[in-house]
Amino acid sequence: MRRFLYLRVVSAVETHDCYFQQRRDATGNLRFSAFQNCTAVIRQLAYGMPADAVDEYVRIAQTTAIKSLKKFCTAVDDVFGEEYLHAPTAADVERRLAMHNKRGFVDMLDSLDCMRWAWKNCPTAWQDSTQARNKNLQLFWKQSYRAIYGSGTHFFGMPGSHIDINVLDRSDLFSRISNMTAPPCDYVINGNSYDIGYYLADGIYPPRAALVQTISNPTDNKQRCCAISQEVARKDVERGFGVLQSRWAIVKGPARFWSHKDLCMNMQACIILHNMIVELKTNEGRICHTSTTTLLHLTRHERLPTI
Repeated sequence: MRRFLYLRVVSAVETHDCYFQQRRDATGNLRFSAFQNCTAVIRQLAYGMPADAVDEYVRIAQTTAIKSLKKFCTAVDDVFGEEYLHAPTAADVERRLAMHNKRGFVDMLDSLDCMRWAWKNCPTAWQDSTQARNKNLQLFWKQSYRAIYGSGTHFFGMPGSHIDINVLDRSDLFSRISNMTAPPCDYVINGNSYDIGYYLADGIYPPRAALVQTISNPTDNKQRCCAISQEVARKDVERGFGVLQSRWAIVKGPARFWSHKDLCMNMQACIILHNMIVELKTNEGRICHTSTTTLLHLTRHERLPTI
């Protein structure tokens, strides 16, 4: 995260919630500043470290670090959620269509996929519904990614016992299309006219007009080329998951909170911050939407010993 963006987030959170404002306590001593609280939170989100580990860096106890994390995620969602988690507007759709047109997919909206987030401290009463096939306690996370690696429509919180089809039926991805409130996408392919965009998906999803899947058994070179192009373009969503997990390692490791609401707030805060970083890099011209970027893997942060 760039320094400019970090200062913007800290200023917005401090203005929104008085908890982050530095004041004096009952004994007359100054409390933690907004920079101390936000630094402790960012380190938990970015490195996935436990709350008691930030005490070595910013001198904040475990209970205070956990409280700061919850309030920070809530404030980020309240301040930036409407801007970075809103439904696609007509301008957003036009921009996405222009990006994918350069890659050979006319009027493609996004790529669609699901993944799971392990839940370490799942309550006992919920363990039957959140248990996946591999006996791990998980929550489902559906995401569509726009080029390049910015989070589009997301749907999180389904129990891990579900599959991709159940999650798709429960999400509101196609509700705007069904209600005829989605921005129009008029285009012609092979002489056929269409008025809705489409998503690239794998073979587990049902055959729908808005889902384009690969050709499982291509018979000629034309079909092979189409199948390879579809599979390559659909990798955006998988790479997007990898970039988000590398940037915010808290969503990569097992979730430690007990409350389902807290997990949802953590996920939304990470997606909002991720979209802010992608937007900043895009405006600076550091992301090329016609080429594949190299992923930066997360490295472990260690403090150097004092000599």
